[in-house]
Amino acid sequence: MRIGVPKEIKDQEFRVGLSPSSVQVLVQAGHEVFVENNAGFGSGFTDEDYQNVGAKLVFDAASAWEQELVIKVKEPLPCEYEFLYDGQLLFTYLHLAAQRQLTERLIESGVTAIAYETVMDEQGRLPLLAPMSMIAGRLAVQLGARYLEKQQGGKGVLLGGVPGVAAGRVMILGGGNVGTEAAKMAIGLGAEVQILDINVDRLGDLGTLFGSRVSLLYSTPANIQKYIEEANLVIGAVLIPGRRAPILVSRDLVKTMQRGSVIVDVAVDQGGCIETLHPTSHSQPSYVDEGVVHVGIPNMPGAVPWTATQALNNSTLPYVLQLANEGRGAIAKNKALFHGLNIDKKEIVHPSIQDVFSDLL
Repeated sequence: MRIGVPKEIKDQEFRVGLSPSSVQVLVQAGHEVFVENNAGFGSGFTDEDYQNVGAKLVFDAASAWEQELVIKVKEPLPCEYEFLYDGQLLFTYLHLAAQRQLTERLIESGVTAIAYETVMDEQGRLPLLAPMSMIAGRLAVQLGARYLEKQQGGKGVLLGGVPGVAAGRVMILGGGNVGTEAAKMAIGLGAEVQILDINVDRLGDLGTLFGSRVSLLYSTPANIQKYIEEANLVIGAVLIPGRRAPILVSRDLVKTMQRGSVIVDVAVDQGGCIETLHPTSHSQPSYVDEGVVHVGIPNMPGAVPWTATQALNNSTLPYVLQLANEGRGAIAKNKALFHGLNIDKKEIVHPSIQDVFSDLL
């Protein structure tokens, strides 16, 4: 099969869909891989690295996009819509619940779109979302700690505190991969940490993992209201696969937060769980609303592309190889890929996306 790897063009997105080591595996399996020049530069991979493992270099985006199977990291942007065509296989993060325009264009184009974030294994896990969730969770605390600094508009709180001065308080909404990794980082910095979740079993697992180092609370409006007033850093880590994240923190609740406190919403890819938060970017990462610093970077792992690209490829490569070997047939054979299928034959096929865009059915 002919496989295309376009250069990512989202703001400061330095990851790349396939690393040279992944390309080598695909070429050895008999496939042709067309990589846009400088596609891997931001992740530390040169054009020569790709050529040395058998990739064919192309010098415009159209040549990478015209292939049968296109492997990306982030969703197509409007300037890339023209490259979508009937029968093309697209494998990337899509997050369609918050992307009406893209959803409409994918339907119109006839492309078969498989989203990393909805690929689900037999245990109900999301193997292609997990590695980026881990990275995003860790980065969320790093960013939060930075924006709590006075020079960044924050209150001037050191999360770990010092002897004689209380540590900062971190409130994490959601105890999945993002929330767990955020808690690990926050604990490592010496912060006081609270995790709120609606899954009692998950809270039990987190209790086993963290013991008394973390306060574990059932997520109710009353608990959120009670504890958000004292939080220095709030991290949105809510995930409902394929669906828009629910709003857990209203504007009225944000108004009760301390001036100079910080919100980092990792759920922004799926619309965000904070009413006052809208997507930001690596170039313009933050803004202040109701006296609170807001950070909502949708492609947060793009800040650490050397790590993120390799972590992502470790998980995506087996699926890419099966798609390359079997084409559309792989979707029928592999239940995980079937769960990942969002758009096919000009129709929305994923149930969660159907619920969001019922008017497009």
